[in-house]
Amino acid sequence: MALKATIFKADLQIADMDRNYYAGHALTLARHPSETDERMMVRLLAFALHAHEALSFGEGLSTEDTPDLWQKDLTGAIELWIDVGLPEEKLLRRACGRAKRVIVYCYGSGAEIWWNQNGARLERNRNLMVIRLPAPVTKALAGLAARNMKLHCTIHDGQISMADENEIVQVEVVKVKEQATSLR
Repeated sequence: MALKATIFKADLQIADMDRNYYAGHALTLARHPSETDERMMVRLLAFALHAHEALSFGEGLSTEDTPDLWQKDLTGAIELWIDVGLPEEKLLRRACGRAKRVIVYCYGSGAEIWWNQNGARLERNRNLMVIRLPAPVTKALAGLAARNMKLHCTIHDGQISMADENEIVQVEVVKVKEQATSLR
């Protein structure tokens, strides 16, 4: 018998002063049985950092050819493709061919090894950005996970914080690879 996804509800308030984006989102996250709270919260953080009316969660871990989050324009063209974790280099190259911008949020003890193994080949993709989240940050984010969450994400001058009513997590991001300034 296959295990079913666990449903999490998040009332996410975003104050992104860097982009002048202020909105509340009532989100439903389906956590695959093999997904950890840490990975789910990194997906939620990625949503907060790129929030847009057209940004949506992908079909999940069991669907190989879709991202964790994506944003499409009105024609169905993929504007933004976001993957979380340590995706295969081949899948990222394919994503770079399909989307205008691709962002990877890598985390965990294997993140540096993953980049050392794949970085040289991925450097050629001008529309790819790779961001590493340090382990203490992702572990602290996992501590905010609850079946019903009320979270506030504040972004100001590049400083990011995610908070519930009891705890504030200061989020540090390390840009491993920047996107080219002029994209198609």
